[in-house]
Amino acid sequence: MTGGDLLRVEGVGKTYPGVRANEDVSLTIAPGEIHALLGENGAGKSTLVKIIYGLVRPDEGRMLLNGQPYAPAAPREARARGVAMVFQHFSLFEALSVAENVALGMEDAPPMRELAARIRVVSEEYGLPLDPSRRVGDLSAGERQRVEIVRCLLQNPRLLIMDEPTSVLTPQEVKILFATLRKLAAEGTSILYISHKLEEIRALCDRATVLRRGRVVAECDPRECSAAQLAEMMVGQALSPTRRTVKAERGRIVLGVSDLSVPSPFAFGTALKDIRFTVARGEILGVAGVAGNGQDELLMALSGEIVTEPDRVRIDSRPAGDLGPDKRRAMGLVAAPEDRYGHAAAPDMTLTENAFLTGMVRRGLVSRGFVRWRAAREFARQIIADYDVRTPGPDVAARALSGGNLQKFLIGRELEQAPDVIVINQPTWGVDAAAAAAIRQAILNRAAEGAGVVVISQDLDELLEISDRFAVLNEGRLTRPRTTEGLTMEEIGLMMGGAHGMEVAHHAQA
Repeated sequence: MTGGDLLRVEGVGKTYPGVRANEDVSLTIAPGEIHALLGENGAGKSTLVKIIYGLVRPDEGRMLLNGQPYAPAAPREARARGVAMVFQHFSLFEALSVAENVALGMEDAPPMRELAARIRVVSEEYGLPLDPSRRVGDLSAGERQRVEIVRCLLQNPRLLIMDEPTSVLTPQEVKILFATLRKLAAEGTSILYISHKLEEIRALCDRATVLRRGRVVAECDPRECSAAQLAEMMVGQALSPTRRTVKAERGRIVLGVSDLSVPSPFAFGTALKDIRFTVARGEILGVAGVAGNGQDELLMALSGEIVTEPDRVRIDSRPAGDLGPDKRRAMGLVAAPEDRYGHAAAPDMTLTENAFLTGMVRRGLVSRGFVRWRAAREFARQIIADYDVRTPGPDVAARALSGGNLQKFLIGRELEQAPDVIVINQPTWGVDAAAAAAIRQAILNRAAEGAGVVVISQDLDELLEISDRFAVLNEGRLTRPRTTEGLTMEEIGLMMGGAHGMEVAHHAQA
């Protein structure tokens, strides 16, 4: 260790029942350094940053902050020592203002008028302008992230931990965020940056520590490595690129949506307005958009969680708009929501029980009114094996899995039901490069077998890689689907940001 290191982690270990999350982990972070923490899902990244932030106590090892012993028993102790964290899942109250949310996250908040003035000054100084009086429920996902970051900056952190910070941002917002992080680093703030987007790591970070199965396996300068090399360090082997074994011919229309306008069931949701599109057999339609523009509502309207007039949604030419999820599943449509905790899965139920919840119709898991638990458990085992889900077995609770491993299980649960129509929101959200490639390949394989697929995603690279046609959802309206080939990233970014002049669909493209 050099005398100038801000944080030193020495031999840290943490064991949960049946899982060794961290083993002999050591790393150092220098002042003003942007340090990447890389690894597959379940590699131990989340456990390590929770230890640093005081959410988890390690079983062994020690930490030093500015050369002094550091063992926070709670996040408030970490914040008092200058360690702040912006989580992947925002912890904001939508009914409250920006200033009120910031105050709730401070140990000793100043009077509201003074705090509002500080929010304005700090947010402007770091290129993240915020109106402290605006209600959080009216903010975009990018603006909500600004609230979380500014709340941290008001505490003058020495170390800022960021977990998947760009997962809900447009390309333009990513540029703004990176400029802010570089400014912070130039002023001496250290940043521990977690992301599965390896090109971002290469563009932003000074150094990277790679974890694999709880242990440090490499340290490197990511600017001197390719994304493929970084991915290989993470998984221990070269990744196979996704590919279509056979270019699927467009077949008959299997999903048709016309004049779909429905209110949002959420207090601060986005109503869908005159949505029109079709999806044919063997086709993947990519739907881009910044979070909060109607993605959840679109999935729910297609899956049957939101019902409408029968002809608004047609599955294989049959009216289905007034049918619920189970009847649409019986017709061949499966869906995987974005929120894996509480919407796509029941966290306290086992993987077997979660496999049964959506698989009972198409996998025949009920016989004469009785659950076929042996068949349900075998279905769960099949998903675990085929999708490389890192878990002791099918009887483990869903919440015990890392986010990425649970995502692999939930996607596999839907794809393994021989569907004719697949609707997925954020298929690779929060999963590592190897898992993301596997999920994309599985989607491509299902399309090649004849399924029509709708992929809703904020990952533009993902949509450009796998989709045949491309549309953008903005403020509840869908642009006319266009052939993906030839679209530029800049053009897509403008469409996602709601640039005027982009044509909104009035007719479904055949």
